[in-house]
Amino acid sequence: MLSNTEIGIDLGTANILVYTKEKGIVLNEPSVVAIHTETDDVLAVGTEAKEMVGKTPGQIVAMRPLKQGVIADYDVTSSLLKHIMKKTSKNVGFSVRKPKVIVCTPCGSTSVERRAIRDAVMSCGAKDVHLIEEPVASALGSDLPVEEPTANVIVDIGGGTTEVGIISYGGVVSSRSIRRGGDNLDEDIIHYVRKTYNLLIGERTAEDIKINIGNASPDHEEQSMEIRGRDLVTGLPQSVVLHSSEIHEAIAESLEHILEAIRGTLETCPPELSGDIVDQGIILSGGGALLNGLQDWLSEQIIVPVHIAPQPLEAVAIGTGRSLKMIDKLQKASV
Repeated sequence: MLSNTEIGIDLGTANILVYTKEKGIVLNEPSVVAIHTETDDVLAVGTEAKEMVGKTPGQIVAMRPLKQGVIADYDVTSSLLKHIMKKTSKNVGFSVRKPKVIVCTPCGSTSVERRAIRDAVMSCGAKDVHLIEEPVASALGSDLPVEEPTANVIVDIGGGTTEVGIISYGGVVSSRSIRRGGDNLDEDIIHYVRKTYNLLIGERTAEDIKINIGNASPDHEEQSMEIRGRDLVTGLPQSVVLHSSEIHEAIAESLEHILEAIRGTLETCPPELSGDIVDQGIILSGGGALLNGLQDWLSEQIIVPVHIAPQPLEAVAIGTGRSLKMIDKLQKASV
């Protein structure tokens, strides 16, 4: 049993999730590492490191080693994965020695980026590493019948990327990957608050604003929220009240990019599968799927039903785990 452990990893820009056949999701931690810039020592990983973002002294940096779904800093990612594997062993209750690992990758990633992911996981002691495209993993985790000859349309809005895929017979028929996701919405909010109010806010505040009063629909019930930041004119702490209509205006451009990616994918869909999409619609997964009003707004724009996956945040991780028993078939379909 020790040598045949099988685990699935959702190596996300915002969070890393680990799935095992026996226990389901055993780990869900932010993809953040705190390092000492002078010694390169890893001081904290995951939730503990995320708590440090924006609050550390000069020689300590809390960073995300994964950018837009791919590895930006190889060494730091390896340290993060080693910590994740060690924690997984503890959570599962037995030694994860030479496990068989399946990792999802963005469908737009290059062979170099895929090799970096494979090498990073192998360096942590994995026996075998298989890569699966994110839309397929997301569809499997959303309970879609991916092996059947029907169109399964999945839109996975993660932290760094948005993956749109049409899946049939276990393979990707048409797909599009854009390097825009939840992080871009946070950046849009930071820029808007800075430009409009001369107020500097951090990433965590921007994320809170997005979750609480962010809305994809222009016609929504107005909400407001008081936020605090640093006034760029006086340099002193300052409070302002933001309204949801302002936040919609701030994130509208990024949402349009996501909409265009969905439209572009649907336009390249074979005619035989188009009828299925009209009947079954599309499924949203990933953290971005939880944005207020997104489901209704997309449904109005593309005129097909839009549904949210049963567990949007965990869909990719669950899908990687489920794909373990059919990995050979999936890899043949993707060739």
